[in-house]
Amino acid sequence: MEAGKRARPAPTGPGHDARRRESHAIVAAWASFAVGLIFGLVALAGGPRPIAGDLSQPTVMVPAAGIAALVAATAFVLSTLLHRRDETAPMPPWQRTVSHVSTVALTLAFAAVTAMAVLTGGEILALGLRGLEAPAIGGALLTAIASSAGGWLAFQAGVELRTRELATLLFAYLTIGTVFAMITAADPRWWELHFSELGAGSGAWAFNGTVIVAGLLVATIGSYIGRDLHRWLGDARLRSIGAVVILFAVTGLALAGVGLFPLRDGPPGDGSLSGARLAHDIAAFGTLGLFAVTAVVVTLVMPGPPRAMLLTTVGAGVAMVANLLLWRPGEVYSTAGLEAIAVGIIFVWMTTLVRTLSACVPDASRPSARPTLLPRA
Repeated sequence: MEAGKRARPAPTGPGHDARRRESHAIVAAWASFAVGLIFGLVALAGGPRPIAGDLSQPTVMVPAAGIAALVAATAFVLSTLLHRRDETAPMPPWQRTVSHVSTVALTLAFAAVTAMAVLTGGEILALGLRGLEAPAIGGALLTAIASSAGGWLAFQAGVELRTRELATLLFAYLTIGTVFAMITAADPRWWELHFSELGAGSGAWAFNGTVIVAGLLVATIGSYIGRDLHRWLGDARLRSIGAVVILFAVTGLALAGVGLFPLRDGPPGDGSLSGARLAHDIAAFGTLGLFAVTAVVVTLVMPGPPRAMLLTTVGAGVAMVANLLLWRPGEVYSTAGLEAIAVGIIFVWMTTLVRTLSACVPDASRPSARPTLLPRA
């Protein structure tokens, strides 16, 4: 051994931090697998049971979905505490409260997304493996795999969740939840009417629960967009930023109302407008109207505004009007077609928004210098 040999300094820098975060995520994935396996063996003890099917009967995927959801939520919380615990320390109380509320909402959202993904995957797997009944160890392994995937993704999100990933999560969840609702729909010809038909009859909880959680995600995305705008514009534009956050929150509340006020089954041909139907329609069309207002306001709040954002907002507005005209009076497609195209337009607009913010907004956290949101004397 050479005398006077210097000790090698510990590696530092962005590359080392990325490797460390990835190592933590891999450990979290294996830990989630182990927890899922243990809890799966306990929950699925007994004789073989079908992978999916009638929820009133014992199946593999119902307890698996619950276990995977708890694992994912726990992984997200632990990752947030490990990697972003000190991020809110220099913030004033109001800003810290907004951050904590958003974290709680995201924890619930990750649990719901994981559960719905497992249930949907179970239905698809059951269609391909008709008649298969899994023993306890087989069901526990499926639970462990689902828990590992959910825990790994949630842990990575807790490290640094950007608005772009959150928007992707929203539309992925809407897709997964709607597919599950379609697979389990009581009326196979629901598409001749509208998507809300999935929220009536047996199995309605799938669609209604999906849009309620989606409303929570929309409000949370608004909080993150407000965070990004504050990093970009600072305290001088807090009032405008607050208007954007409130509009997203109200839009999310309206979307959740679609599930909170579901359609009720009635006699065939009964066109009467009940109180529940009126509340449902107000929530559904109110969501579209509020998204339009929100799109205009957030575009105007952005400096410039950027050309791509301005053109996309105008194009989305024109496309939405054309969509409405093709529905009524054009009678080109049903309400289900109107809703599907509207969601697609919103997805294009929101993708442009979050990508524009990602390109323009600094990555570093920006604590506010305002101790309170109350107007200054």
